[in-house]
Amino acid sequence: MRKRRVDIITMGCSKNLVDSELLIRQFEANGFSVSHDPEVPKGEIVIINTCGFIEAAKQESINMILEFAQAKEEGRVKKLFVMGCLSERYQKELAADIPQVDKFYGKFNWKEVLRDLNAIYYQEFSNERTLTTFHHYAYLKISEGCDRHCSYCAIPIMTGPHRSRPMEEILDEVKSLVKSGVKEFQVIAQELTYYGLDLYKQKKIAELIERIADIEGVEWIRLHYAYPAQFPFELLKVIRERDNVCKYLDIAFQHISDNMLNLMLRHVSKEETYQLIKNIRAEVPGICIRTTLMVGHPGETEEDFQELKDFVRRVRFDRMGAFMYSEEEGTYAALHYKDDVPQDVKQKRLDELMSIQEDIASELSSQKIGKVFKTIIDRVEGDYYIGRTQFDSPDVDPEVLIKKADTTLCIGNFYDVKIYDCDDFDLYGEVV
Repeated sequence: MRKRRVDIITMGCSKNLVDSELLIRQFEANGFSVSHDPEVPKGEIVIINTCGFIEAAKQESINMILEFAQAKEEGRVKKLFVMGCLSERYQKELAADIPQVDKFYGKFNWKEVLRDLNAIYYQEFSNERTLTTFHHYAYLKISEGCDRHCSYCAIPIMTGPHRSRPMEEILDEVKSLVKSGVKEFQVIAQELTYYGLDLYKQKKIAELIERIADIEGVEWIRLHYAYPAQFPFELLKVIRERDNVCKYLDIAFQHISDNMLNLMLRHVSKEETYQLIKNIRAEVPGICIRTTLMVGHPGETEEDFQELKDFVRRVRFDRMGAFMYSEEEGTYAALHYKDDVPQDVKQKRLDELMSIQEDIASELSSQKIGKVFKTIIDRVEGDYYIGRTQFDSPDVDPEVLIKKADTTLCIGNFYDVKIYDCDDFDLYGEVV
């Protein structure tokens, strides 16, 4: 049985997770048993789907490969394969440094692993996935690649130019997933507002989301990874008017000072950024804006950082993540700038920025006490049911905790929940 069992380990983002789920479906169609992210190897074959976004993510992927390389040396694993972004970019170097790996694949040729294991790629299942998430929600990848070429980002080097999936193909996938019980869709792309420009010669993200919203059984749609420059304002009308499109937008601003935005090649100004946020909130009252910011990019001065802090205080993002710049080989920043912000300064700035946001997030959470929110139940954990509101994306946002002793709830169902307390990370509520 172990010879027909595959362990697939997914590193990095939800876009990688979708690729793993597609591969799992193909293995299962070939009669293999598949475990996703097992704590210990369950079979003789391990496939690691790597991330290569920033230095920390690369190191995490390398450590995972080394861990299973040791398992192979000890006889606990017979075959070890590596795929994904890190492998796409550093295939030759990794093969030379970690010879225990049987074969490295890139981000887009992972289908070859089936052939190398004497399995068949079933074209009729090309649009089917075996979900690794809770079965009431799924990630929906609408495109690959990116045309933006921000100074610090290696993703276009690894994934190539933006490529939209045909709209009908996406809609067929949604219908299939709804039939299997999926109610909530996290729409993801490296840059979702670019959707359709390559296939249809115009941005089609608003039309796509509207057509997904029309599909019976789709209860929630949540949008991830928008870009601020040339934002398609017609999308806001869809978010505002469609009840099953969550009032939620994940849009990475990265910085606010004109100096940094220019150095980052973001093609948007400070004034345009503030105006965009003002327009988003005016068009969609109550919308939850999630963003990502960067500190320590080459050329960032104390004055630039002060502007960034003022930006966070002024805008008061509902959700915010931040990370330190790390020089990525081949990027514009690596080729043209000196990494001139010391590491300890980067860390200090990151800590300071996140401290500001933690206070804001705590204040915003406390404002939800006494209010009722439609909440989906994800799982049971200890003495609590764990759920989320429309303003909470899986894995990255706060959750709603409901005491098990107070009621009996069904996983994957929606309930109206009144919030009675909160802490630094989560809300506490009761069903009404």
